[in-house]
Amino acid sequence: MIKNKKINSVVAVVSACSLMAGFTSEAAGSQPEGRVLAVSNENNIIEVQRDTFYVMPDTPVVSAKSKIEEEQKKIIEEIKRKEREAKEKAEREAAALRNQYQELMASIIFCEAGNQPYEGQVAVGAVIMNRVRSGSYPNSIEAVIYQSGQFTPASTGWLDRVRNSRGYTATSMQAAADALAGANPIGNCLYFDQGGYGMKIGAHYFH
Repeated sequence: MIKNKKINSVVAVVSACSLMAGFTSEAAGSQPEGRVLAVSNENNIIEVQRDTFYVMPDTPVVSAKSKIEEEQKKIIEEIKRKEREAKEKAEREAAALRNQYQELMASIIFCEAGNQPYEGQVAVGAVIMNRVRSGSYPNSIEAVIYQSGQFTPASTGWLDRVRNSRGYTATSMQAAADALAGANPIGNCLYFDQGGYGMKIGAHYFH
């Protein structure tokens, strides 16, 4: 009787093992070829292969980071482009203004001292610059030159004709550039005329 019970127990164990083996084989057969197990966490998906471990990166997170960096790069490039354009515009405007002042100065120098030696032409420009800085006259080159009762060519229209036609000479243009750059052979003089008194340069007296 005891012997029969032992035989039955062995049969039961063998059957259970066979059943488990069959179940395991079916489960394994349902897996893709070469894949044993897949384990996931919130950052990565880990595929356990027969001989090798493969870690699949979290693609959505990487893509989002790359997109943000690309957008930031575009913003920085746009800011730099606008700054560069603003700087170039300011430089163009400053150059145009300097050229405008130089042409105006050359025109009045030509009208007042076009037949005088070069130093005398620079001296006329220096008088204008002295007036701009003096505080007793307008504080701009154009306002000083066109101030009523000061420079005859401005009141008669001759200055405007020379200015509009660019009828000044290259010498007057250079004298204007030197005066604007600070050349000054007459010190603090604010006036010039012919037949008067003061420092004489050519036909003009500066005082």
